[in-house]
Amino acid sequence: MELAHRAHWAIKTVNADYNEAGKIRKLQLSEIEEIRDEAYECASAYKDKLKKVHDAKLRKRTFEVGQKVWLYNSRLKLFAGKLKSKWMGPYVITRVGKFGDIDIEDVSTNMKQTVNGHQLKPYLEGNDIKNLELDKVGYILRPLDEEEA
Repeated sequence: MELAHRAHWAIKTVNADYNEAGKIRKLQLSEIEEIRDEAYECASAYKDKLKKVHDAKLRKRTFEVGQKVWLYNSRLKLFAGKLKSKWMGPYVITRVGKFGDIDIEDVSTNMKQTVNGHQLKPYLEGNDIKNLELDKVGYILRPLDEEEA
């Protein structure tokens, strides 16, 4: 008897009006889509802000043909050595492209290769170091002119 009563109670509580149930389900689905769209907009805005912050920290490096540079050794990340240098060189720049691509030539072997400009940093010789302006921490700001030195 109690089982029949429970079955009767379950049938009464189920929404037998399929049209009304369908409307409620459509409303719930549209709410979910609105929440998903809002989350997408928030994530997109966050990525844009993060990109602006990252791009503001990048320093524009300008290289000229004939300038000596160091090349970053990206293979060292795989086999890191405590005392190994991360930079190889010196190399001489032979061509500077419009989109950050730079052709370099090894001084000793005359081997040429094209690399991304982000993998390079200026090579300073002994007499160049004396003519540099340093900030309070010791970072290089810019080369001093002949009149300032």
